[in-house]
Amino acid sequence: MRLLLLCILLVGVTQAAPTTNTTNTTTNDSLKAPSFTTRTLWSIISSSALTIFACVYSAIHPNIPSPKHTSQLHGLWRQIRMVIMALIAPELIVTWAMRQWFSADQVTRQFKELGYPSVRPESEEKKSVGAPGTENRFLLDILLAFVCLFRLLAKGILSVLVSLWRVLCAPVRWAARWIKSEKPEPGLEDFTWTQTHSFFVLMGGFMLYANGKPHRTASRTLQPNHILTLIRQRRIDVPILTADQIHDRSKGNAISKGLVILQVAWFVMQLITRAIYHLETTQLEVGTLAFAVLNFLTYAAWWDKPLNVQCPHPVYWKSTKSKSIVTPEYVIGVSEEDKIAQFGILAPVLRSMLELIGFPGIPPSRELQVPTFDGSIKLEQLHKHVLLLAGLLMATIFGGIHCMAWFFAFPTYQERVLWRMSAVAITCTPWLGLLTAPLLAALDASLTLFIMLYGSYIMLYITARGVLLVLMFTTLRNLPPDAYQTVLWTSLVPHL
Repeated sequence: MRLLLLCILLVGVTQAAPTTNTTNTTTNDSLKAPSFTTRTLWSIISSSALTIFACVYSAIHPNIPSPKHTSQLHGLWRQIRMVIMALIAPELIVTWAMRQWFSADQVTRQFKELGYPSVRPESEEKKSVGAPGTENRFLLDILLAFVCLFRLLAKGILSVLVSLWRVLCAPVRWAARWIKSEKPEPGLEDFTWTQTHSFFVLMGGFMLYANGKPHRTASRTLQPNHILTLIRQRRIDVPILTADQIHDRSKGNAISKGLVILQVAWFVMQLITRAIYHLETTQLEVGTLAFAVLNFLTYAAWWDKPLNVQCPHPVYWKSTKSKSIVTPEYVIGVSEEDKIAQFGILAPVLRSMLELIGFPGIPPSRELQVPTFDGSIKLEQLHKHVLLLAGLLMATIFGGIHCMAWFFAFPTYQERVLWRMSAVAITCTPWLGLLTAPLLAALDASLTLFIMLYGSYIMLYITARGVLLVLMFTTLRNLPPDAYQTVLWTSLVPHL
């Protein structure tokens, strides 16, 4: 995958040279205005499609699949489902990434306070106490949501710079070790719990093996609290795994992520340049910009999460006295009743959203893998509010970017109206769901009524997203002349 992206990048740089279509300017005009060149319809489609592909496909960091589903066909189908969901509801992917970021940060603090890899007894564990008087401060939650988003943006930029610096300095470190004939061996500090460890355990990275070998009915995916409990009961040894060993299982690195960020940065830069020189922008490019903005937040939240890990790290069960391999409270169990299955085609989407917020009564389903939108880690109440508001803000940003094309040129009046209605729908529908929740709570509505009402909101949102996706391409059939012009120097910047 990284080799393919690099080859496409080199081809893009080669094709970016000036062509004979460059607009001729006089000597005086050349000092005042930049040189322009033309672009083709294919270049518009290809650059936007590659940017969307980079944003959607490479930004998604799925959990570890079940050992029963290791075939390439099942893995391909899993990726296709995730891509479709990211195309329809990219805000859900960002919210999922942010929830895992909150959960990982919470788990990291817990393990560090316990002195991992040494684990203190439960009696010495500090109980976290929420800040008094912050449970019902709505304005404070809104402020924290903005702070959280700015923190993610800053973290994403710093992570990219630090990772690229490490890549550049790696040959120097290797040469120094070779000269000194030193073999890097992990010290005790290398086994300390990091954010990478937290993401790894939350994605199903530690699996319990019984009787010295994996078994379909014996293997269990362990959660963070279960690992601590089993260590204290001396039923398992402390999992010794460094952050470098976890990253070695990952299919991504700073270089591959850097190529994607380079493409997104170029795309945003050339859109800004078009706006400065009053050149027409297509609806496809506006939709791509919306994906690019949300993709950056997803990248920032998942920067420390391993990518496409296929096999979990085995943790062996030490007890052999009891016939029972493991009790259900140590694992991700299976609920006896699935209340969501009765809603048919809407069941997968509803289950994903309810699992994401940790709704009670929803089966987390699998023992051999962590659910995609896992809500098993109980967040602090304040973090739940921040996550909800941040998710709504993401929906507003995504829909608001589509509203930027409000006064763009459309081939027909009907297409303009459809675009405006759909853009408003995806912007306002999430907030409509938020305003409906207190009303349902006051009426003591049943779960069935709740799901039916929110199911209609979901269908409205999916329909609006589908309309926008179709209009992005149908509006390309009749573009204004300025849409085919571009500033020359932007084509010289390396991109895919």
